[in-house]
Amino acid sequence: MGMSKSRGCFGYPLSIFFIVANEFCERFSYYGMRGILILYFTNFLSWDDNLSTAIYHTFVALCYLTPILGALIADSWLGKFKTIVSLSIVYTIGQAVISVSSINDLTDHNHDGTPDSLPVHVALSMIGLALIALGTGGIKPCVSAFGGDQFEEGQEKQRNRFFSIFYLAINAGSLLSTIITPMLRVQQCGIHSKQACYPLAFGVPAALMAVSLIVFIIGSGMYKKFQPQGNIMSKVAKCIHFAIKNRFRHRSKAFPKREHWLDWAKEKYDERLISQIKMVMRVMFLYIPLPMFWALFDQQGSRWTLQAATMSGKIGALEIQPDQMQTVNAILIVIMVPIFDAVLYPLIAKCGFNFTSLKKMTVGMFLASLAFVAAAIVQVEIDKTLPVFPKGNEIQIKVLNIGNNTMNISLPGEMVTLDPLSQTNAYMTFDVNKLTSINISSPGSPVTAVTDDFKQGQRHTLLVWAPNHYRVVMDGLNQKPKKGENGIRFVNTFNELITITMNGKIYANVSSNNASNYQFFPSGIKGFTISSTEIPPQCQPNFKTFYLEFGSAYTYTVQRKNDGCPEVKEFEDISANTVNMALQIPQYFLLTCGEVVFSVTGLEFSYSQAPSNMKSVLQAGWLLTVAVGNIIVLIVAGVGQISKQWAEYILFAALLLVVCIIFAIMTRFYTYINPAEIEAQFDEDEKKKSLEKSNPYFMSGANSQTQM
Repeated sequence: MGMSKSRGCFGYPLSIFFIVANEFCERFSYYGMRGILILYFTNFLSWDDNLSTAIYHTFVALCYLTPILGALIADSWLGKFKTIVSLSIVYTIGQAVISVSSINDLTDHNHDGTPDSLPVHVALSMIGLALIALGTGGIKPCVSAFGGDQFEEGQEKQRNRFFSIFYLAINAGSLLSTIITPMLRVQQCGIHSKQACYPLAFGVPAALMAVSLIVFIIGSGMYKKFQPQGNIMSKVAKCIHFAIKNRFRHRSKAFPKREHWLDWAKEKYDERLISQIKMVMRVMFLYIPLPMFWALFDQQGSRWTLQAATMSGKIGALEIQPDQMQTVNAILIVIMVPIFDAVLYPLIAKCGFNFTSLKKMTVGMFLASLAFVAAAIVQVEIDKTLPVFPKGNEIQIKVLNIGNNTMNISLPGEMVTLDPLSQTNAYMTFDVNKLTSINISSPGSPVTAVTDDFKQGQRHTLLVWAPNHYRVVMDGLNQKPKKGENGIRFVNTFNELITITMNGKIYANVSSNNASNYQFFPSGIKGFTISSTEIPPQCQPNFKTFYLEFGSAYTYTVQRKNDGCPEVKEFEDISANTVNMALQIPQYFLLTCGEVVFSVTGLEFSYSQAPSNMKSVLQAGWLLTVAVGNIIVLIVAGVGQISKQWAEYILFAALLLVVCIIFAIMTRFYTYINPAEIEAQFDEDEKKKSLEKSNPYFMSGANSQTQM
């Protein structure tokens, strides 16, 4: 202790810088891993979207539930320092296990680039994730509380600033990792077959976690370490249980009322413990409405990213992919925390307004609610531009004439004439039960009825060519392409099979007068080559698409020119996104300002209002609100199938607004305390008592003096 006081830097204990550096590395590691997790599930383990999303949110919720465990271990058994070290080791092992689980050569004995036994990979990655959840969750409440512990009495101002710097480190770590990890993922690697480099993308976070652990241990000599004070949680639970039991026993009018229900524990437990529990209970009570904020906040990663996928990423000269929009949040945090700390709060204080912690949190909730109103407005704008897709038992049909003659097509209530190589302007919608007859013919040929079954809820393309041939193709696209990519498919009008290679993806053996499935490509110009036995060797096989934007789908027809060489013509199936992604910036800005005044303040409030032996427990309580928030999202997304996305945003905004008002009313009844003062008072009283015991005469003399 004597040492650590003398070592300081800008009025902060030197040890703080090790703690902040450790947090930076740990968050880089965590967000780097979490950022690619969804893609790892869908692309490598080949799970569908729903399973992936469910496992992902379960993992996130777990990461915020395990802090309770970490807090218990720290406050009652190992102490914060040892807990952080031992759980960091578990964490590093977890990161290593998940990077090993993503090496396809592990079980890929036939070297075809796909793992032969997926269960091995699934089992390993689940073990890895469980260890990571235990590690990251377990150290979370300890690191922030351990940092707070490094400050002396009377350093409140520096301590508040520390929580801001700490939050800044969290976001700087997550910002850098969201930029860097996707870059690692697109690298190609592998022993026998090259593919997306998940081992590298998971391995870098693992290495950083090891670095973070080493940094933390190097600072060991400088830390102020407090001894854990026995199993505090079981004491708390027993005390509460006793108080309730005792209160219930003395429920008749004969017994005098006590000021607080916890006072009924006085018979068995000392007043210090009772007053500490009261402090914790009062804060925990305030936490009840808070998960609603996190329920909105955590949709940036899911709903808002999906919203960005239906928008255009051309912002000026920049091109932004939808999942990169989340970095806006981290960038804004890194800018806004210093602004709020150095400019806004002092300004508000100068105006004479007492902007207390709880008032800040109320304002934060209000801002988040506004952010969702903004998101709803953007959604309404997007909905105006979205194509109509078939719902329920509707089907949609588009006709594409791939022959050399004009064709006539009669559909229920419509007659269409198509020139060679042309299509109907749009998809026509029909009720599958009322779809009576579709007939096709070309001049001078008999009428042929289309007898295929159409699948409800799907789009279909009716390919026709002379004299009266047809083929029904189910598009398989009944929504905008995901992640803002572009769907491309090819229709072959040659007689032989053709194979197209486009940007590394292969459309193998497209048969004559048939369409391939869609494959998806990010924005840009894509080159492709066409090969077939029917194409003369002197032909130019290389082609380019025009500039693909975001969220479009096209059909390319491949047909023979007079010299036997192929040429292509494109037809639009789904038009590109038109609403600009920059329109998401206001909602991100509002949510981030909300986060700065809500989250940073919450960390600091939880620390300052907690008794010394329960600092980690209250930090864990704070993190528990995040876990519950994630669970709310899971429930709402699962139960409420609200067909209109903007309506869901408005629903969330309204819910948070109601919660915000309830919270504002609750905060009116909260009085701020200084746990250190209260505990010092107990120490005083205990000293007096022990003095009285040893020297009754001396004390009574002193007392008579003070009474005069």
